[in-house]
Amino acid sequence: MCVGDPHRLASVEGIAGRTEDGTLIDLSLTPEARAGDWVLCFLGAAREVITADAAAQIADALAALRAVMAGGEVGAAFADLDRPPSLPPHLQAALDAGQSHG
Repeated sequence: MCVGDPHRLASVEGIAGRTEDGTLIDLSLTPEARAGDWVLCFLGAAREVITADAAAQIADALAALRAVMAGGEVGAAFADLDRPPSLPPHLQAALDAGQSHG
């Protein structure tokens, strides 16, 4: 599985962009991206130009996942959902059956 993470572009030159943290990313699939835009990146390539609000929600969700993986709590990271996060039915059934890995 590939997880996308939001980055804000500091500069754009052709099909490459440099993010505010200095990361160089491929913009081939987002030719409309401009400096100052937020992009959702997968494996070093931007796949979508997103809003600042969407970037913040994604960053919060990723931080919550890191917290849970470290034994912490989700907190309010998924406050934009109208329900608590849930597993897909097949994964919930596996968890209920006591399976913890594939």
